[in-house]
Amino acid sequence: MSSEPPLEDRTLVTEAPPPVSSSGRELEFEELVRLMLPHLGEDPGREGLLRTPARVAKSLRWLTRGYGRSVEDVVGNAVFEEKHESMVLVRDIEVYSLCEHHMLPFFGKAHIAYYPNGRIIGLSKLPRIVDVFARRLQLQERMTDQIADALMDVLDPMGVGVVVEAYHLCMMMRGVQKQNSKTVTSALRGIFRDDAKTRDEFLRLVHGGRMLE
Repeated sequence: MSSEPPLEDRTLVTEAPPPVSSSGRELEFEELVRLMLPHLGEDPGREGLLRTPARVAKSLRWLTRGYGRSVEDVVGNAVFEEKHESMVLVRDIEVYSLCEHHMLPFFGKAHIAYYPNGRIIGLSKLPRIVDVFARRLQLQERMTDQIADALMDVLDPMGVGVVVEAYHLCMMMRGVQKQNSKTVTSALRGIFRDDAKTRDEFLRLVHGGRMLE
């Protein structure tokens, strides 16, 4: 009599595929770009396009490097105990991102303010936080919220205000082709949302100076 368990009781054991090395992933990425070119009506063997797959792969890795970074990494130990009882605002932070719908760029400026609650952050860390979220496939609306929530988590301040103004190439070079349309999004947390005077001060400081040209 066979000692093997019934077929329905047997566990099928399969080996997991070996992990793909970073160089293997890069070559796979390049091949995907190469396969795309004929669909655009191009010849991937043409001299000017021979290195294009490698360039595109490298470029997109760099433009989406935010996936490999975290807020904790970029902030590090740059949070300091400080009794500062007024608003801190960094305005006109350059933003470059890729729209997740068409993978076309949108770009503009972010304005970030917070009301300290016994702690402040190194000023250079605010643009770095922006880049963590901007260097991904994004929606401007989501990115604005993510920046505000990240600062709330890091500092536990009395409040945070974020305004992002951006131009979207998916509206400018395709589709409706409106060259002068600008998208403005905001995220208000804590005292910036609940106190009208604080909110008005923030918006006045953001919009009272030079706007995005």
